[in-house]
Amino acid sequence: MKSNYGTIFSNTVNMTRNIFVCFLFIGFFVFGQKPQTIAYIDMEYILENVPAYQEAEKKLSAKAEQWTNTLDTAEKQIMQLKNNLLHEKILLTEELILERKQEIKIKEFDLKKIEARYFGVEGSLYLMRKQLVQPIQDQVFNAIQTIVKQKKYDFVIDRSSELILLHANPKYDISKLVIKYINKSKKEIEIEEVKSKKKATKDALQKRIEALKEKRKQKQKERKVIRR
Repeated sequence: MKSNYGTIFSNTVNMTRNIFVCFLFIGFFVFGQKPQTIAYIDMEYILENVPAYQEAEKKLSAKAEQWTNTLDTAEKQIMQLKNNLLHEKILLTEELILERKQEIKIKEFDLKKIEARYFGVEGSLYLMRKQLVQPIQDQVFNAIQTIVKQKKYDFVIDRSSELILLHANPKYDISKLVIKYINKSKKEIEIEEVKSKKKATKDALQKRIEALKEKRKQKQKERKVIRR
């Protein structure tokens, strides 16, 4: 049994790209009256160079393989039941034959349910992919938007989409710049996390110091009371 993992995985990316391209075409009609500044990216190249995306893809592939093996095992068991029935049919009563056939039908029905649960339109793989990959795609588009604002581009085209580019001058390729912004954003997040941890540690230490000072003051008061 072959899963439709690859189809689901690529279709979602392609759908996102196609939406992006649609906006580009709308923009051409709206702003077609003035000279345009255009850049392009290679989304496949960008994603290949984003470690988080590659890690997410590995996790998805591993989970898809695990679920496919589960389905394959169940299918083999059903085939074994069918073969057993074929060879033993002559020795069985009509009632036992019907029972065996019913058992096979139930297992086939259960197999289809499990397959849909794993690889269906909104199955486990789709939801897992959405959870792991969508944030990375958002990072890519946020980086593109930042570059567009800074460089004043009117359009950014994805050359790896279904839009055909007969020629693309490398100097208009901002793919590496997008990767740089994504990695920069990641480093900034890591720096902020380190700063946050340091601040939390410092605050905790300050609280302990204040508590110790308060405790000493309380003891000093108690001593003064005893002396009186």
